[in-house]
Amino acid sequence: MDAITSPFKMILGSSSLARRKILAEMGYDFTIMSADIDEKGIRKEKPEELVMALAEAKADAIISKLQMMENQEKDVKPTLLIAADTVVVYEGMIREKPSSEEEARQFLKGYSGGHAATVSSVFVTNLMTGLRIGEWDKVEIYFHQIPDQVIDNLIEKGIVLNVAGGLIIEHPLILPCVKKVVGTTDSVMGLPKALCERLIKAAL
Repeated sequence: MDAITSPFKMILGSSSLARRKILAEMGYDFTIMSADIDEKGIRKEKPEELVMALAEAKADAIISKLQMMENQEKDVKPTLLIAADTVVVYEGMIREKPSSEEEARQFLKGYSGGHAATVSSVFVTNLMTGLRIGEWDKVEIYFHQIPDQVIDNLIEKGIVLNVAGGLIIEHPLILPCVKKVVGTTDSVMGLPKALCERLIKAAL
């Protein structure tokens, strides 16, 4: 979608490279702002409630940041702010980003021959009208055995330390170990396309 012809502006409230890539694949032109929030300070028992609360808190933080920035010209186009969050659920436990290489190793060993789920939220705010709308999406992932060498390589590359539950299914090293995905890969990566598209239309 060309920025000149687009009837609205878009801000992605995330520093995630995967979300950036997915939104670009959807054809949108957008700017990026990251929310500096204490994610550990927000706790909910249910993963669905947690990802919604975190995405909303990210949106609130970015809106506060925007209000502090002096904007001389008044926007004639609506601006949509997209915030998102993802957690992994394994054996009923919520997993966020691993706190260490050791925790990442423990997470990955657990998935080997087993299964996990991701819960991802999308929260869209129309900054012109104030309309806010959000939903979550869940994906189940089943694994073959994951060889120790694959786990070591993933940890060495450092990428699994930056994703919820150390779970990355699109990487060439882990892809052969994925038995079945019930849902979409873009949702596992942090931004379910179909849900995002639906919320964008609803917010406009």
